Amino acid sequence: MKFHATTILAVRRGGAVAIGGDGQVSLGNTIMKADATKIRRLAEGKVMVGFAGSAADSFALLERFEAKLKDHPSNLPRAATELAKEWRTDRALRRLEAMLIALDARHTLLLSGSGDVIQPADGIVGIGSGGNYAVAAARALAGHSDLGAAEIVRASLEIAAGIDVYTNTNITVEELACET
Repeated sequence: MKFHATTILAVRRGGAVAIGGDGQVSLGNTIMKADATKIRRLAEGKVMVGFAGSAADSFALLERFEAKLKDHPSNLPRAATELAKEWRTDRALRRLEAMLIALDARHTLLLSGSGDVIQPADGIVGIGSGGNYAVAAARALAGHSDLGAAEIVRASLEIAAGIDVYTNTNITVEELACET
């Protein structure tokens, strides 16, 4: 799936995990809003989620995901897998056009409507129209700098905003400490 609406990036590095997103909401080739927040804290702040795609579809998925987190407290992979199974098999959910990145102190997961629950090997994952640009920038910064997770996310999103017309520099970044 390719979405023209946003860029979301997560980076796990140096005892922290950060997730960030730009604020642009586009409708076709028109910028409808420049300061949307596409990062949410769930499970009493222990889980962070970023979403790309249709806003209504994303919020529908966030509500379902929050319910799965309540059903499986302290088990992000299980909650994500249960959401992915429901997303894949439910007639109404199958049509949703969105993707999610979910993370906690131990896991970073990409969730898609095709049933994918993927944990990136290098702790870096991006979604949205500028996701690949942000991931490339984050990998370069992680390999060649001493920046922390939140700094890499912010810098990478700024780089993506300079390339992708559906991404702006109104950036929100949230960070969690990782378990050791």
